[in-house]
Amino acid sequence: MTFSSNSAKLSAMKIFVSFALLCLCIACREELTSPRNTAASSAPATNSAMPKASEPPSPTQAQPRLRTIKLWLGTNELTTEVAATFNEVQTGMMWRTNMAEMDGMIFVFARPFQATFWMKNTLLPLSCAYIASDGTILELHDMKPRDESSIPSKTDQVQYVLEVNQGWFERHNVTEGMLVKSDRGTLQETFFRR
Repeated sequence: MTFSSNSAKLSAMKIFVSFALLCLCIACREELTSPRNTAASSAPATNSAMPKASEPPSPTQAQPRLRTIKLWLGTNELTTEVAATFNEVQTGMMWRTNMAEMDGMIFVFARPFQATFWMKNTLLPLSCAYIASDGTILELHDMKPRDESSIPSKTDQVQYVLEVNQGWFERHNVTEGMLVKSDRGTLQETFFRR
């Protein structure tokens, strides 16, 4: 009788451990298959005015100046803040009231995806560049302050998004197809050096 009781307990424990491992694998797979940050200038674009229970609340103030790097777009040198963590990306340029002509913010994502940016709580008129893994500018977009309309990329190959003052790309002759580099080399070398 003890043997069968222990056997039943052992079988129940095996089922529980198997179920727990299955749940862990599913959770890890979802984390790996969905882009960590699908957001932008200031927050993920959604169609609902009310945040979903799983969404963090929208930032209510500007974030402090982030660490910077130098980027080159043609002959133009830009001092660029780096938004790489979830909170940095979600807050972006929200609530900022000024940005110097040769400043910008680059959003760095773990892997390429179809980016969607918007301007919730963003007070400055901005332009953004959707950039591929190799640093090639894929698309340029002008964005209006406080406009919550989504600006989806045409491709799922966006790994970086660069925001500058509205019209900056045109004023500095920066066009789609140009390569963005940093003071450390390519964007891949800069952000994903192993």
